[in-house]
Parts: sequence; C-alpha cells; structure tokens
Amino acid sequence: MFLEMERLSPKERYKLLTALVVPRPIALVTTVSPEGVLNAAPFSFFNVLAQDPPLLVLGIGERAPGMPKDTARNIARSGEFVVHLVDEPLAEAMNLCAVDFPAEVSELDHASVRLEPSRLVAPARIQEAPAAFECRRHVDLPLGRAGLLVIGRVLCVHLRDGLIDGERLRVDYERYRPVGRLCGDLYCRIHERFAMRRRSYREWLAERETEGR
Repeated sequence: MFLEMERLSPKERYKLLTALVVPRPIALVTTVSPEGVLNAAPFSFFNVLAQDPPLLVLGIGERAPGMPKDTARNIARSGEFVVHLVDEPLAEAMNLCAVDFPAEVSELDHASVRLEPSRLVAPARIQEAPAAFECRRHVDLPLGRAGLLVIGRVLCVHLRDGLIDGERLRVDYERYRPVGRLCGDLYCRIHERFAMRRRSYREWLAERETEGR
C-alpha cells in the first residue's frame, strides 16, 4: 500500500500518523492565564529534543481554525510552563484534564491532585507526577493550521522520591510505570522490557569474522 499525504484529509493524516507512531510519551502541561487561572492539558505530540541546552518540544494544535488552545495562549504571554510526565497513578487525572473546560475553569480543581508552587516559574506543579520539568520558552514556531510548535528549555526537574538513584541518575523502572499514548481512546502500559547492547564497529567486525569461520 502507498499513501500520499497530500491526497489525505487532515483528519485522515492525524488518524494514520497517531496510530502508527506509537507509543508516544504524554506531557501534562500546566500554564497560568492572564486572569491567574491554572490550566492543565495533556499533549502526546511531545518529546525530549536535546541535552545541551536541555530542551523539550510540544506540538500544540488549535482548538478550532484560528482559535489557539489555552496552553498556547498562556505560553505565548508568559513563556513559562511545567511539563509533567504521566504514569499509571496519574492517568485518570490526565484524562480528566483533556475535558474541554472553559478557559475560566481550572481542570485541576476537579482532578483530585495536590498542587505545589514551582521554584523558577509561575505555574504550579502537580505533586503526584513522577517527574515535573519547569520550563521557559526557548523558541516557538507557528505552524498555521497545525497550531504551534513550542521548544522549552528545562530549568529544573522535580522527581518523586525513590524514582532515581541520586548518584548514577538511573531510573528504577519497577517504581516508574509510565503510560504511553496510542490513538483514539487507547493507551499502553510498559510492563515488559528487553535489552539490546549497542556494539562498536570493531565488535561487529569481530562477530562477522567469527561467524565466517
């Protein structure tokens, strides 16, 4: 099968891309409106982008053509936001934050989570999140009908106690149970893992020579 994207509608492209590029990490993003309302919204067009400087990227679609989402408007105004990673205990609260509440209503007033002040940015953070990245806008790129691409510089990270070995910075995956985004109403858990060691070119050559004997 061959599909040319220009021959598909935006809805069909979204359906295809989100069903194939899986699983995707979920960012539960908090921002503050000009009126002081704490907004929270989940995004799966999200990933880490670089380490020096430390950068995260968000793809924020429009609510409707020409109507930016609250998150995009708030970041455009203040340049500050907090990205929370979503694990199994936080999944229900994340899903509630996807409800299309009016801008004057804070999703977190109804999500049964606790809030704490951030250290370096104005938006509060969710205490229950396994990890929360305080971010400041590094650069953004308007994408027309696709919305906005926001690259945020990570200023600091809050981590749940016991999640990471403080000396080696290794994550304990028995304690960290992230949720991945599939498509539609589908999500996935990460219960099984496997390892594949990355070999050097010299090691690969040695293996080929051994196999050829």
